[in-house]
Amino acid sequence: MLSSMVKEHQAKQGLLKVVTEDNKRAALAATDTVSNVMGDALAERATEVFAAQRKLEKEVKGLQTNTAHFSKQSGQWLDMVKKFNRSLKELGDFQNWAKTVEWDMRNIQSALDYVGKTSEPNFPSAGGVSSSRPAQASGG
Repeated sequence: MLSSMVKEHQAKQGLLKVVTEDNKRAALAATDTVSNVMGDALAERATEVFAAQRKLEKEVKGLQTNTAHFSKQSGQWLDMVKKFNRSLKELGDFQNWAKTVEWDMRNIQSALDYVGKTSEPNFPSAGGVSSSRPAQASGG
């Protein structure tokens, strides 16, 4: 009876050992499969990330090129605006000068007319030029 119990126990132990070994192999196979699937998924995702990174780097280079171009163009526009402002200022200076010259000429003309009217009987006209001037139309 004891020997049959020992044999029965050893048989159960052998069966448990076989089942444990099978479960161990199945667990290792499942772990290997999970590791491979996760590794493949991570590798695929890493490939996507690197592709996206390359695409972003390419876009950054394009944006840097565009920024440099727009910066250069903005500088050119700024120079054009400065030249335009300088030209407007020069035009204003010229108009001011022209008005000043016109005012001086009117003063000189008024003075000459006054001198001509007050001294006409005393001075003969020189070179056949008449001392009486025709009326000038004012330009403005």
